[in-house]
Amino acid sequence: MRVLFIGTGDIGLPSLEWLLDTPKHEVVGVVTQPDKPVGRKQVLTPPQIKVRALAAGKQVIQPPKIRHAVEELKSFNADVAIVVAYGQILSRAVLDVPKFGCLNVHTSLLPRHRGAAPIQAAIRDGDTETGVTIMFMDEGLDTGDILLMKRLPITDDDTGGSLHDKLALQAPAALEEALAHLATGHPPREKQDESKATHVRKLTRQDGRIDWNRSAIELDRLIRAFTPWPGTSCLLKGAQMKVHRAQVIANANACPSPGTVVSADAGGIAVSCGGGLLNLLEVQIEGGKRLPAADFLRGHTLQSGDVLS
Repeated sequence: MRVLFIGTGDIGLPSLEWLLDTPKHEVVGVVTQPDKPVGRKQVLTPPQIKVRALAAGKQVIQPPKIRHAVEELKSFNADVAIVVAYGQILSRAVLDVPKFGCLNVHTSLLPRHRGAAPIQAAIRDGDTETGVTIMFMDEGLDTGDILLMKRLPITDDDTGGSLHDKLALQAPAALEEALAHLATGHPPREKQDESKATHVRKLTRQDGRIDWNRSAIELDRLIRAFTPWPGTSCLLKGAQMKVHRAQVIANANACPSPGTVVSADAGGIAVSCGGGLLNLLEVQIEGGKRLPAADFLRGHTLQSGDVLS
């Protein structure tokens, strides 16, 4: 089939690679977001999707608003559009351009975790599994009929970053199967159960502020979910301290008020939570480097009874 690839996030790279390499389909064009300023020097930087597509000799367009590019999209004469982490809502006029419509590669088991941050939400909320859903797109936010799902267990040490990479690598196989179904002319379609739908908005750094009144288990999930983005942090003596890695201390006894440091040594920084103890293993003070707790404590005085806020 003639495939139009629509995507921006790096999570779509393995899917684009597969489409470029397979003899079963032809990538007729790529749509991605405009180049954006990146870093302190605000260097105008293209999405990696664009870089890979141009290296393969494919035509790339970067409309500021895809709804204004309908005629240009029609010129690709695509049978189907594959949409992965594009970053814009597709209007009905856009959805109707390809012959067989638009398929979205979504990284959750829909209808759970619709929206912008499904990977982080799955870890944060304590889900034991997630996966890739291929769905027929409609005008709603992740509300279209499901073509197929591929499930993936979430491990106790998964982070937002590690789960992102696993799902990115799982997507091509799901996409291959979905396109094979589509080619038959009678692909499966299953309506989503609206009563089970949850929604995840776009995350900001504010979401990563640690509330020590929450349980150690909840905070461990939050820290893992928000690594590497948007990160989690608290205040140490008025300075922001990022927490990159932590671990629940099993079988903790009665604890002092939440946020109180119980111990600080080579084994980590044990902090009282609303329920249980959390051991901070890697931290980073404002303006400093990311360090294991033992190295951090060599340069920062922290002792039992100190309070993190």
